Amino acid sequence: MTHLTLTSYGPAAGRPVLVLHGGGGPATVAPIAEHLAATAHVLLPTHPGWNGTPRPDHFLRVADLATAYLDLLRERDLSDVLVIGSSLGGWIAAEMSATDTESRISGTVLVDAVGIEVDDAPVQDFFTLDARGVAEHAYHDPERFYRDPATVPAEQRTVIQGNMASLRLYSGGPAMSDPTLRARLAAVTVPTLVLWGESDRIVTPAYGRAYAASFPQARFEVVAEAGHLPHLEQPEHTFALLDAFAARSAPLRP
Repeated sequence: MTHLTLTSYGPAAGRPVLVLHGGGGPATVAPIAEHLAATAHVLLPTHPGWNGTPRPDHFLRVADLATAYLDLLRERDLSDVLVIGSSLGGWIAAEMSATDTESRISGTVLVDAVGIEVDDAPVQDFFTLDARGVAEHAYHDPERFYRDPATVPAEQRTVIQGNMASLRLYSGGPAMSDPTLRARLAAVTVPTLVLWGESDRIVTPAYGRAYAASFPQARFEVVAEAGHLPHLEQPEHTFALLDAFAARSAPLRP
């Protein structure tokens, strides 16, 4: 199996939860992992190519990441797994659900995910946005999260540039979609929560509703006064939705 960079949280005996980050890296979803670690055994990978981690030459698509994470579940013999993905991580989670032939996943959460094509609600071309544009599209309260690039240390700028290069590679550029994915989600049978920030302008709530409608049994929930990362802007509301879904999707244990 490909070497993966992993951080673990919570009790080893807890329900396994895999938390998958988006283009901003693992720090953007660490609050989710830390919250769930009270009762769950949480695995938070750094996708190969992010934060300076090595990317194998054959890792070129989201499907390659999904395969690597399904291999991880198999290697560790994990079952009843809850997979939570934010943005690109949501795309990976959706791909995992669509290709989980061993039924190791028992619940999936997509948080403002990309990955499908929706003609009347296209994904914003993220790569054309400057720092101010990213803040305005990604957050309900952009002033709270905007950071002047001139104040970012050179070393950190290098990491960010590497992360964006990895995001462009895996996502295929501005489209950020797999034209085959939406149809394949119709075969996913596990409970799915599609959770969306009401003010997201990278992928709008209309895109989220279309994503939820692609699954046979998905619940769509909107978080008010939040954008692309609702767990950062409205953690209390977001965590309550995650906790309720985790309880509903957890299989009964003997």
